Amino acid sequence: MKKRYLFMFSGMVFGLTANAQTNADVAKSDTIKELTVRGYLSERPMLTTPASVGVITPTQLQMQMPSTLVPAMNTVPGIRMEERSPGSYRLSVRGSLLRSPFGVRDVKIYYDEIPLTDAGGNTYLNALDFNAVQGVEILKGPDGSLFGANSGGVVLISPVNRNATQNFVKAGVNFGSYGLFQQNFSTQQTKGRNQFNISQAYQKYGGYRDHSNMSRFFVQASDKIGYGRNNSIKILGLYSDLNYQTPGGLTAAQLAANPRASRPATPTLPSAVTQDIRVSTKMLFGGAVNEYHITDNLRNVLSVYGSYVDFSNPFITNWEQRYEGTYGMRSYFELTGNKKPNFEWKADLGLEWQLTKSDINNYDNNKSVRGNPQALDKVNTDQHFFFARYEATFFGKLHAEAAASLNFYSYNFRNMFPANQAAFTKRTFNEQFMPRVALSYNITNDFVWRASVSKGYSTPTTAEIRSTDNVVNTALQPQQGWNYESGFRFRTKDESLLIDASIYYYHLQNAIVLRNNPGETATFFNGGETKQLGIEAYATWWVIKQKDYDFIRGLQLNLSYTRSRFKFGNYSTGAADYTGNWLTGVPQHVLVPSAQVRFPASLYAFIQYNRTSYIPLNDANTVYSAPYDLLQARLGWQYKISGKARLELFAGADNILNKAYGLGNDINPVGNRYFNPSPPRNYYGGMNVIF
Repeated sequence: MKKRYLFMFSGMVFGLTANAQTNADVAKSDTIKELTVRGYLSERPMLTTPASVGVITPTQLQMQMPSTLVPAMNTVPGIRMEERSPGSYRLSVRGSLLRSPFGVRDVKIYYDEIPLTDAGGNTYLNALDFNAVQGVEILKGPDGSLFGANSGGVVLISPVNRNATQNFVKAGVNFGSYGLFQQNFSTQQTKGRNQFNISQAYQKYGGYRDHSNMSRFFVQASDKIGYGRNNSIKILGLYSDLNYQTPGGLTAAQLAANPRASRPATPTLPSAVTQDIRVSTKMLFGGAVNEYHITDNLRNVLSVYGSYVDFSNPFITNWEQRYEGTYGMRSYFELTGNKKPNFEWKADLGLEWQLTKSDINNYDNNKSVRGNPQALDKVNTDQHFFFARYEATFFGKLHAEAAASLNFYSYNFRNMFPANQAAFTKRTFNEQFMPRVALSYNITNDFVWRASVSKGYSTPTTAEIRSTDNVVNTALQPQQGWNYESGFRFRTKDESLLIDASIYYYHLQNAIVLRNNPGETATFFNGGETKQLGIEAYATWWVIKQKDYDFIRGLQLNLSYTRSRFKFGNYSTGAADYTGNWLTGVPQHVLVPSAQVRFPASLYAFIQYNRTSYIPLNDANTVYSAPYDLLQARLGWQYKISGKARLELFAGADNILNKAYGLGNDINPVGNRYFNPSPPRNYYGGMNVIF
């Protein structure tokens, strides 16, 4: 029945659809710039890409709040990004947050050509500053054929705007409600075939709730050097020092009494303030990417990289300290066939390898003082895979792709306290073959149909294998499943309207599920299966194309819609049977319209609305978060000082309707502490100087 929907949908035309974010500037010809996708190893037009891809451009990011990625990411259908408290991110792609009490799991993230996700499956996305992100591509659905183990999707973050080729210096500052302060500086200097970029930022925020202060210092540098014939080497590095307090979840009664409160004490447990619950993450990350053209038809891309993380998390019942070192490499060859009138082809062959060594230590938390050890473990994770891809285009209309990877994953562990084991114990998983087959067909030059089948596979993360219960869970197995998908893209001939839509069915088996224990610790287990039927749609329309006259000099409308019919299948734990229940942490409906208006004298206005439906907060579906309506707006003015120097002043508001809501409630918590309230109506403003 569900697979039949895929074929029915292929012939449907939505009046308001698209997966790709296209909030880019319009060229002088009054057409939308041609969006391209780089995620599939070589750049190609998005219109004919046989995959569901979301693209967030630098221009779209400039319209959003300058202190967080959350509003921009949530404009992409199928994406849900949450911020439980300032600095505490969660991210899911076409999925739930079953595995994510905090952080990012089940999604593979790359920073430029370098994996930001370590071999243990963890990603410190909150280490990045908003201003360091110059574009995002999101490959939705499982795509292990080129990127290894993942069952949610792949996120590719660009630290440098590849379309900005001129020299510049930019400095900015903004202030906001609840003690928000942010400063940023960046520069790009190009000379000959050398392009050097550096960016630095500092952010501080007092937070709406008690005990929710955050601060982050961030600095990043990259240098791209061209050599030989079309060859280049790029060196990239960053350092981030992030600190934030976590106020903790509230019960419904506590939320009603005082939504600004942090988690209070109970007769048996101290409060969040007493234990000084917080997170500190110091991260050093870097690598080099070399692109070498062996011949006109054959090139090689080689990346080598490494990172070191010092992570500390005092919590109610323990103090966790982690030291994590990662190093690895990724390389592939791409062979391009000689172009023929009715046939073009490319082939890729490569590998990626990572090793992460983790010291995971838990101590007593004696009123914010680290006490005696509870458990000290070493966990080393090895992940590597080989991948291959072949694509061909026939008669300029039919585009076919076939790709696959062979994945290997293992970890070894050793308890240093209390057992003081003499040697490591190794756990090796069976190798996994992950294929993907995709087609797209140009019905006309402006209407393209697509379909794909792919396998998802996600290994347990280090944080799930060795969770806060201080036990290495060797019984935890990977989750895997098959995704079936169909969709279309359409644009008008004048490129003022772009439409993109897709429908998919994802059957995930052996799903990894979080269980919070009475003692405030977490355990992960394989909880049966999930059945995920979804529709994603987005449309962008330049109602009034940009021009140099009239009062309204440009009007762009966007509309995003996500329908998630996700349910548990064959899922029970103990005496409880949750088969057929709605998937925890997933709203059934999300609607995000927005509008951008250009006025004379370089004035602009941007407004965005987010309507999110009820969200089940436990597997039993007995507790839901209420639906919310989130309205945000930004006004700005740009003034040309001289030459290329210009000044921008801006001001904005968040939660304009002053609604009570939570953008990141807890799921399946102990003591019914579900709720993490977000701020009511709040404001920000600032300035940028560019020359």
